[in-house]
Amino acid sequence: MEHKATVDETDSSGSLAYPWYIVSLCMLAYIFSFIDRQVITLLIEPIRADLQISDTQFSLLHGLAFAMLYAVAGIPIARLADSRSRPAIISVGIFVWSFATAACGIARNFVQLFLARMVVGVGEAALSPAAYSMITDAFPKAKLGRALGVYSSGSFLGGGLAFIIGGAAIALVEQWGAQTLPVIGLIKPWQMTFFMVGLPGLLVAALFYITVKDPERKGVASDAAAFTFSDVLRYIGGHKATFAAHYLGFGFMSLALFALMNWAPAYFLRKYGMPVRDVGLYLGLVVLIGNSTGVLVSGWLTDRLTRGGYRDAPMRAGMIGSIGVVIPAALFSQVTGFGGSLALLAVAMFFASFPLATSATAL
Repeated sequence: MEHKATVDETDSSGSLAYPWYIVSLCMLAYIFSFIDRQVITLLIEPIRADLQISDTQFSLLHGLAFAMLYAVAGIPIARLADSRSRPAIISVGIFVWSFATAACGIARNFVQLFLARMVVGVGEAALSPAAYSMITDAFPKAKLGRALGVYSSGSFLGGGLAFIIGGAAIALVEQWGAQTLPVIGLIKPWQMTFFMVGLPGLLVAALFYITVKDPERKGVASDAAAFTFSDVLRYIGGHKATFAAHYLGFGFMSLALFALMNWAPAYFLRKYGMPVRDVGLYLGLVVLIGNSTGVLVSGWLTDRLTRGGYRDAPMRAGMIGSIGVVIPAALFSQVTGFGGSLALLAVAMFFASFPLATSATAL
């Protein structure tokens, strides 16, 4: 049964107040998801030291462990979102990933932390399929690119805050030192950081469930129950060139984006010997300004091209981003001096963020 919202829906005059509320809350959830997803990148040195793991193993923790089930679980969850309550799906997802992030704080070895990160991935897989579906149903096509751009900017607001808040939290808990908690036992500062960033997400899960009502479904999604998974595969097979260009193009752009986001902290920590708090602050500002602006600009550009009559507007906007990212991404680690490296990273992040809004709009 669908739960009722406490915020008024779109009124008969065509107001988009309630749809924008949905976007805002989805963006808030996206912010929390990226904080929980990315904070581990600032904890590379204490985790490696305590768990006695290599860089390769650490890359599995923040890469494979998360992405493996994040990618696989997204397919059945997206199918579920076609016919079930999307706010409920998102609420459960937020609860799962928030609890799993906190559970990373009780991991005692590589395997336990790997498993906890896998559960984080499962929980976060619930957000975007349901959020994209809701936003698409809530907005007219002419304003959809901007709405998705605002939602997608939450990833980089969250990524930026993950660095800033994570760096500050690490500095704070390092002052406290190791603590002994009831039942759990001895907790190191890096483990306490996972508690601090994970548990607040439970409040967001409750807020989403209580205040958001599922928008009325429209278009193909309203008849989703009539389609089977084999129908979907046949449709993709009938449009091989389009889907190949979409998945390969946007996929490689995302590869560049997350490689930069995941390893930039380790690069600056090791190259310049900076404190974690400073690295978190500088990288957080880069992500907050560069990436968030890039997502919004890509959404605006997509809408502008659409109004200009380009049916492939999202793909064109994505191509512009892919061209712009190449040179700064290749050079940021080759220049001498922290300022120049950070500036090139900011430019690379700006263009690398284009797929977040345009890839969904293209579908």
